[in-house]
Amino acid sequence: MATATHEAKLRTSWIWMAVFAVISLIGGVLALLNPFAATLAATLMAGWAFAFLGALQIIQAFQVQGWGGFIWALLFGILTLVVGISLIFNPLAGMVSLTLLVAVLFLALGVVKLMYAFSLRPVAGWVWVLLSGILSLGLGILILADFPWAAVSVLGILLGVELISNGVLFLFVALGLRSLNQ
Repeated sequence: MATATHEAKLRTSWIWMAVFAVISLIGGVLALLNPFAATLAATLMAGWAFAFLGALQIIQAFQVQGWGGFIWALLFGILTLVVGISLIFNPLAGMVSLTLLVAVLFLALGVVKLMYAFSLRPVAGWVWVLLSGILSLGLGILILADFPWAAVSVLGILLGVELISNGVLFLFVALGLRSLNQ
C-alpha cells in the first residue's frame, strides 16, 4: 500500500519536474547567449554564499568559545567572510581568481583521471575514464592558454552547460514520471 501511495505522489509530481526542466533549459540558453553576465552572476552568487557561510562560522565560533579550536574556527569564518566580501565588491577580480581555480581543478582532475584510467586498464571501459581525463586536461589547458581573457566567459559557459544538462535530466525524469500515469 505504501508503494502505491508513493507511486501516486510521484506521478503527480511530473509537472514540477517539467517546470524545473523548462526553467533550467531557459537559464542555460541565456547563460550561453551572454556568458559574461552569467559569469558575473556566478561570481556574485559565490561571493554571497561565502559571505553568508563566513558570518555563520563566526557566530558558531563564538557559541563554542571555551573550545580549544575557537581561534581556528573564528579565523576560518573571518577568512571565508573576507573572500565573500571580496567577490561581492570586486567581482571582476573574483572572476579571474575563480577561473584560474577552475583551470587548476580541471588539470588536477585530468591527471587523477589518467592515473585512475591506467590502474583500471584490465577492466572493460577504462578507455572512457582515459578520455574523460584527456578532456579535463584539455579544458584546463584551453582555459590557461586564453587566461586572463577566459575569465569573462568560462564560468558562464560552464554554468550554461550545467543548467542545460540539468534541464535535460529534469525533462527525462518528468517524461518518465508522466508515463507512470498511463
